[in-house]
Amino acid sequence: MMGWFYGFKLYLIINDQGGIILVKVTTDNVDDRKLVLEVTDKLWGCLYGDKGYISGPLEWKLTDKGMTLITGMKKNMKPKVMKFWDRLIFQK
Repeated sequence: MMGWFYGFKLYLIINDQGGIILVKVTTDNVDDRKLVLEVTDKLWGCLYGDKGYISGPLEWKLTDKGMTLITGMKKNMKPKVMKFWDRLIFQK
């Protein structure tokens, strides 16, 4: 017997001290990159995310808001220089 499965995503924004800034739960069909602009309205500084957040337009919009998007790199991307501190935080 097959039943219905409802998928959800959990989004957390934490600061460099590990304190929770924001918690949001959405259905699994929500595009992560669109949600970023909504939940970062009053934030500034660096935003660290996984490879799923790689998007030129998203990066430009966040830059206009005073934020720097730092993500990992996909295998087919040219290497980019990352500050030592950003690399440490990203690996955390």
